[in-house]
Amino acid sequence: MKHLILSLLILLPFVTNAQKDVTKFLGIPVDGTKSEMIQKLKAKGFKSSYYDKEILEGEFNGAEATIMIQTNNNKVWRIIVSYSNLSEQNAKTRFNNLCYQFQNNSKYYSAGADYTIPDSDDISYEMSVNEKRYEGLYIQCSERNLNIATDDYSKHLFDNNYDANKIVWFALLQYNPMEYSIAIYYENGYNKANGEDL
Repeated sequence: MKHLILSLLILLPFVTNAQKDVTKFLGIPVDGTKSEMIQKLKAKGFKSSYYDKEILEGEFNGAEATIMIQTNNNKVWRIIVSYSNLSEQNAKTRFNNLCYQFQNNSKYYSAGADYTIPDSDDISYEMSVNEKRYEGLYIQCSERNLNIATDDYSKHLFDNNYDANKIVWFALLQYNPMEYSIAIYYENGYNKANGEDL
């Protein structure tokens, strides 16, 4: 009996960690402390910016990007990847390319939504006058389910109450009529604020 209890006590931390499937960014779980995350991202080649050592810069998905880390109760809950100083046409092209990449990546699920910006949209007008938002929302699939066929995966997600704590979304942001940025948010919903500090 003592051996059984001892074995369970030894295995409990491993079982607990194995059950918590969190969002990953570049293969790194969006979890832990900010300093730990910074070190892991630096190991991937990112460098601290000259104006803030907690903001990182480097290449992501083929372009220079800024990486910011948000925490709640000293635990990482969000990684933000930002592409800045984009013209209207570059912003539209990059946004639509992200839609295509996420839509065609088996690591993500989109419920079949098409978030691309139509060629006919004047995004400056739509965003400033009509207050239109351009966003894409995806769910990062559990690694243990990546081998499920795509058609079966949508049924699997909804039949099993998919994990809405593994959200990856992106948005087109307008700073002025001539300058845009795109921000991609990798979120671990298990660590985000849920009003516990109110």
